Amino acid sequence: MIQIRKADTRGHAEHGGWLDSWHTFSFANYYDPAHMGYSVLRVINDDVIAPGAGFPMHAHQDMEIVTYVLEGALEHRDSLGNGDIIRPGDVQRMSAGTGIRHSEFNPSQTEPARLLQIWLLPQKTGVTPSYEQTRFDPAQLQGQFRVVASPDGRDGSVHINQDTLLYATKLNQGETARLELAPGRRAYLQVAQGDVELKGFPLHRGDGAEISQETEITLTGIHAAEVLVFDLQ
Repeated sequence: MIQIRKADTRGHAEHGGWLDSWHTFSFANYYDPAHMGYSVLRVINDDVIAPGAGFPMHAHQDMEIVTYVLEGALEHRDSLGNGDIIRPGDVQRMSAGTGIRHSEFNPSQTEPARLLQIWLLPQKTGVTPSYEQTRFDPAQLQGQFRVVASPDGRDGSVHINQDTLLYATKLNQGETARLELAPGRRAYLQVAQGDVELKGFPLHRGDGAEISQETEITLTGIHAAEVLVFDLQ
């Protein structure tokens, strides 16, 4: 079973020219009781941050936060003392646990930054806050699904405090990637860039799909594309 969520049906917020954000699930002032999340997946925000702008220091608690940069760069600072620049190819994970404060800014004064910020409910609450960042060679994603986040850090992926596997793939036109789903598992697919076909459904940038009662996900590039898939309980 596949339920498509078209990009233009998501929530949208424009914040004074510094942030343009599309919300897959209810977030901030966008509320839709039909789209509160999917399994433990609570937030997928597709954000474009203007040059030199960003989020000042703010707090999170008991949430698994994954940041996936698509264009430009994002500068991260947090109350644990971490400070990093995140660029395309990097995957950042922050386990908020008992509490963490962080800021995120676009360090460029000329180029916008585009990213997906993802929140997952934690498997265990009250854990010690932690931070991790890993870079993946684009060749590892090309034409195949590469695990980039997992509960056990398998294959060099970042660790997340949840029974979820996050996969990424890049596809050229006509290129196909396949991902098996174990019995009883479901998935959420998010098209980050480009255009793909999923079981006869054409999907475009910003489109998503809830997937259940399927044993395999097969994606074919219509045009060059980048896609994330969450393997969920």
